Amino acid sequence: MPVAPADVREIARDALERRRRYGRGGTQVGVARARDISNGRRLSADTLRRMVSFFARHDTDAERRNRRDRTSAAYISWALWGGSKGRAWAVRTLEKLKDDPGYSA
Repeated sequence: MPVAPADVREIARDALERRRRYGRGGTQVGVARARDISNGRRLSADTLRRMVSFFARHDTDAERRNRRDRTSAAYISWALWGGSKGRAWAVRTLEKLKDDPGYSA
C-alpha cells in the first residue's frame, strides 16, 4: 500500500491548519483523509479510488472559481484530500496498482 509523497502530505497538513484557523471546509471524512495523508499512513486501493471519486465530483467550474480563495471552504475541502497534486498522485498510483499482478480490485 502506497504512502502519499511529501508535497501531498504538506498540502493536507496545511488544509487541516486552515480548517482550524477559519472554521470551515470539508467533512469529517475529509478531515480523516487529511490526517491519514499528512501522517504518512499507507493508503489502500479502495481509499485511492475514493480520492479519485472525490476529485471527480468536485472538479466543476464553480468549485474551481471558489478554490481561488485559499481561505474558502472549497479550497480547504479540496486540499484536505491532497489538492491537485493529491489527485494526480492518486490517479497515477491506482494505474500502477492495476498493472501489479498482486493487485486485487
